[in-house]
Amino acid sequence: MLHNKKRRLAVLVSLGLTVAVAAPVSATVVASIKPLGFIAAAVADGVTPVEVLLPDGASEHDYTLRPSDVKRLQHADLVVWIGPEMEAFLTKSAAALPVAKNLELAELPGVKSHLIASVDDADAGAETEAVHDDASHHHHHHGQYNMHLWLSPEIARQSAVAIHAKLLELMPQSKAKLDANLQQFDASLVKSDQEIGSVLATVKDKGYFVFHDAYRYFEQYYGLSPLGYFTVNPEIQPGAQRLHQIRTQLVEQKAVCVFAEPQFRPAIIDAVARGTHVRKGTLDPLGMSISLTKDSYVNFLSQLSSQYVSCLNGA
Repeated sequence: MLHNKKRRLAVLVSLGLTVAVAAPVSATVVASIKPLGFIAAAVADGVTPVEVLLPDGASEHDYTLRPSDVKRLQHADLVVWIGPEMEAFLTKSAAALPVAKNLELAELPGVKSHLIASVDDADAGAETEAVHDDASHHHHHHGQYNMHLWLSPEIARQSAVAIHAKLLELMPQSKAKLDANLQQFDASLVKSDQEIGSVLATVKDKGYFVFHDAYRYFEQYYGLSPLGYFTVNPEIQPGAQRLHQIRTQLVEQKAVCVFAEPQFRPAIIDAVARGTHVRKGTLDPLGMSISLTKDSYVNFLSQLSSQYVSCLNGA
């Protein structure tokens, strides 16, 4: 009797081991910020989970990793981020990752060719004036290029291709699904691009100020007409000279709108706009209200375009 029980136990253990070996291999993707999570979620849809490191309401410019964040990075199969010039908080942890698990988007050849020079090197009129505030310049220098890459639809496409390639290395058995996901993302991006371009064409000639220099990829891609920004660093208030310049343009009605951000609603914007006819809007460069799904990135772009149009058209 004891012998039979041992045999049955052995069979069950054997079956259990067989099931464990045959189970599909899964990988965890950790994205530094939500928009990168949007792109990763489109490629990984139905294949593997995607997590976002930066909590809603936090700023990528001054975030500090928690012990739980460090653990998530250590256990991740793939970490997607822009690079140390944007997410300085990730530099040390990313350096400890194996190359196969570390996807630094700013270093991709397909991304580098689309980078826009930072304000330090750009001859951009009113925009260049914004960096003359010494404190702002010191605390928020992104190096040679503007690193708000996720606001470029073309860079988003290149990023999706790179994420697809990394996941294919991790899970070659999921090739068919990963290929289909990438193809669907590309198609949805093309369709969204056409729709957004049509909507934004109605406000291309309307001047405005944004709170900080985060939108130039989106603005240049769609041909918008920004007059400048309040600050380079959202954590640092702009200087008196800069505020006077902006106030002058608002009084002279060169701008129809000034934009704040969900995580930065400085009273200084209200003060500068007071007594003028300029409208106040909000731009969300991180898509805080959007959940991670296969359609998150195109929804993010559509939401951003609607935020522009709503204020610029006075809707």
